[in-house]
Amino acid sequence: MDIIISNSSSDPIYLQIVNQIKTMIMSGELSPGDALPSMRNLAMQMRVSLITTKRAYEELERDGFIETYTGKGSFVKAQNPELLREENLRQIEKLLGEAVDKAQMSGVSNEEMKEILDMLFE
Repeated sequence: MDIIISNSSSDPIYLQIVNQIKTMIMSGELSPGDALPSMRNLAMQMRVSLITTKRAYEELERDGFIETYTGKGSFVKAQNPELLREENLRQIEKLLGEAVDKAQMSGVSNEEMKEILDMLFE
């Protein structure tokens, strides 16, 4: 599993881990039942604190992407299609929010934004 940490990202390290694992699960790169590296191994591979990987795994479990069994490890959880849709919508809203902010700074109107979106959908 390749996770790349960016020092220039405004996201904390644990969140970068969470987002990349979520992306791997949602894209099918990680399948239900696949084992994740232990928190300790991931921390050593990435040269980050064990607390950081623990926090990432806890968030992934809380969000329903993985399940952890004491003594066995953490595994990709079978995904509810509605959960995946909600996660995708959340990511789309974030990206569109960034696009709207940039459009407003550049003086692009709402109608122009709609035209751009319509062209991208074609």
